[in-house]
Amino acid sequence: MSSSAKGLAGRYAGALYALADESGKIDAIVKDMTGIAELVSGNPDMRTLVESPAISWADQTKAVTAVLEKAGADTLTVKFVGTVASNGRLHALSKIISAFLAEHARRRGEVSAEVISAVEMDAARKARVEKAVAKLAGSDKLSLSMRVDPSLIGGLVVRIGSRMIDTSIRTKLNRLETAMKGIA
Repeated sequence: MSSSAKGLAGRYAGALYALADESGKIDAIVKDMTGIAELVSGNPDMRTLVESPAISWADQTKAVTAVLEKAGADTLTVKFVGTVASNGRLHALSKIISAFLAEHARRRGEVSAEVISAVEMDAARKARVEKAVAKLAGSDKLSLSMRVDPSLIGGLVVRIGSRMIDTSIRTKLNRLETAMKGIA
């Protein structure tokens, strides 16, 4: 993420956090933002709506507002995401949500972490991974997000704050390829 994108996402996330805090709706907005993130990552049509530069800002605003209203999102969430869309920044929504949730975790004293796996994990494996990540983070107050990226082929990528542990097969193959080029 470029520094300008971090700045943009951070500014929007900070504004939303301030509004949610002021109106006493932090929990509702956290729930909405988590749901939107899952919807965008799990639904190709929603991802296209959010990320496509071919869709006009006005159409994005109308569509995303309708989806959120139908889903029963808080009015603050609907207005906020509508504003992001009408400002032509809907492409940054995932980064804004990540920044918002990170700020929420920070204020609650949580350590945020992300685990990316090549395949969906069952409940037992998720629990083991969560326990291991909490131990690595040195905190039992852990805000953990998990997602699937099939391009990893196998293994995990774990991000805890600014630290990254990459045990993915994709990375190992890339390292091997680089080493092989050095030999030839």
